[in-house]
Formats: sequence, C-alpha cells, structure tokens
Amino acid sequence: MFGFLKKLFADDTDALLDALRQGASIIDVRSAAEFSSGSVTGAINIAHTDIGNAQIQIATLSVPIIVCCASGMRSSMALEELKRMGFDPVINGKTWNRIEQLKQKL
Repeated sequence: MFGFLKKLFADDTDALLDALRQGASIIDVRSAAEFSSGSVTGAINIAHTDIGNAQIQIATLSVPIIVCCASGMRSSMALEELKRMGFDPVINGKTWNRIEQLKQKL
C-alpha cells in the first residue's frame, strides 16, 4: 500500500513536461460527464473502466501516453492496465488540472 501511495505522490514533473514537449497523447480516464465539465485541451476521454476494451483505439495514439483523472487514483489504475496491455511509455499525469497548467508553461 505504501508503494502505491509513494508512486501516487512522487514528483514526476520533469518527466511529464518532457512527455508534453514530445507531443504525448493524453487520455482522461474520468467519466464522460466529468470530462464534459472540463478537460485538458486535446485530451481524449476513455473511462478507466473501459481502458481494457479500447486497445485498438489506444494503439493509434502517439507515445508517450499520459493518463489523468480528477485525483490521480483512477489514472494510476489505468496506467497499470495500459502497461499490462503492453503500452510504454505511459505516465500518470495525475490530475487533468495539473496537466493543463503544465501545458501552459511550455
């Protein structure tokens, strides 16, 4: 459990900025309703519960892939599922607000 929390709260800002500079694809894993209320510019929406069924769609995305949600919990689960499916590199961007703020710094 502590390993999970350590990953969730790790400072990965530099890796995230590098991925954004490389033109990473961003998957927002919140529900469609949450996504429609606000999201990262250019992100696509695939709910974390649907990641396993979206392999073909995800395979068309450019890498690296950044996943995000509202708190970082669902994106952490999505990251693990994407890695199990063979996608790499995948970065947990944690919250969509954080990614949007970082994009504005570029």
